[in-house]
Amino acid sequence: QKVKDSMRVLLPVLLNKNHESYDKIRAILLYIFSTNGTTQENLDKLIQNVQIESDSDMIRNWKYLDVPVISSSAAQQHKHPRRDRSSEETFQLSRWTPVIKDVMEDAIENKLHSKDWPYCSQCPPTWNGSGAV
Repeated sequence: QKVKDSMRVLLPVLLNKNHESYDKIRAILLYIFSTNGTTQENLDKLIQNVQIESDSDMIRNWKYLDVPVISSSAAQQHKHPRRDRSSEETFQLSRWTPVIKDVMEDAIENKLHSKDWPYCSQCPPTWNGSGAV
């Protein structure tokens, strides 16, 4: 059954003093994953009310793994379009292709955006187009 108001379910867990701070961090991360991000104000309130200011970097650092911790239009601009891999041969149990495969293929084909990849997007002067350098 889908949870309609996840914050109403989350708050009693976070305010319970019997739970450890790491369990509360896990609960906040599950909330962020299920809602595809939260506002900066909401995240600050959660961290302050649960009193995990010292461990708040554990939550905020998920943005470096491309998890939308803070949902905003600016965060959506950095999403790279995925390649269509429906015609590729896959293993029977494969469900998805990691983003790093798209990034590596773009690096080989020299298609990386210079704004997002400033050190990888420029071809060296000895580039002859024969493959990855």
